[in-house]
Amino acid sequence: MYVCLCSGVTDQQIRDAIQSGHSDLKTLRKKLGVANSCGMCIPDAREILSAESERLAEQLAVDIVNAGQVCAA
Repeated sequence: MYVCLCSGVTDQQIRDAIQSGHSDLKTLRKKLGVANSCGMCIPDAREILSAESERLAEQLAVDIVNAGQVCAA
């Protein structure tokens, strides 16, 4: 789905950038051009940023727990 029509940025491009370490709107703006023009995409971009960051944090927690279980075995 297109999030930013002005720059042609999709939700998947935003998720990919977040997974690559672009963890705030400022860096997403520099990397992708999202939210550089009219600003109508800012709420959606922030929502994706928040959800994806939360998902990655949860995955990291699971990975840490799993690594601890492997070390304890």
